[in-house]
Amino acid sequence: MRAVDTNVLVRYYLHDDPAQARTAARMLSDGDIFVPKTVVLELEWVLRYVAEQPAGKVLDCLAHLIALPGITVENHEQVEVALHHCRRGLDFADALHLAASRDCRELLTFDDRSFVRRAARLGLKPPVKLLKG
Repeated sequence: MRAVDTNVLVRYYLHDDPAQARTAARMLSDGDIFVPKTVVLELEWVLRYVAEQPAGKVLDCLAHLIALPGITVENHEQVEVALHHCRRGLDFADALHLAASRDCRELLTFDDRSFVRRAARLGLKPPVKLLKG
């Protein structure tokens, strides 16, 4: 199995460098590829903030990635849960943190701007609790 870095997936989805996009597509179609969940997290950030892709398109790319045959995404189920939470209104990074913390009693944060309120409104578990400080 071979692992890929974020830039390989960025080329694959953006096609902003035709030669690298073809190489990435060929490599991904060969299968036996491992994608760390940190790469998925970084891919979401690059597509959204650097490439300025619409949120829906970014989520569609991530859903496509985790469904590709021959691709093994680290903690696939957590990434899938994070995508679901993200489609319901959470930031993808927060959603992934929450999905990875599913066996914990609570997730603690200083972020009251949206994370605590959105997670509570959606009834997500574990509960996200605000730290005072």
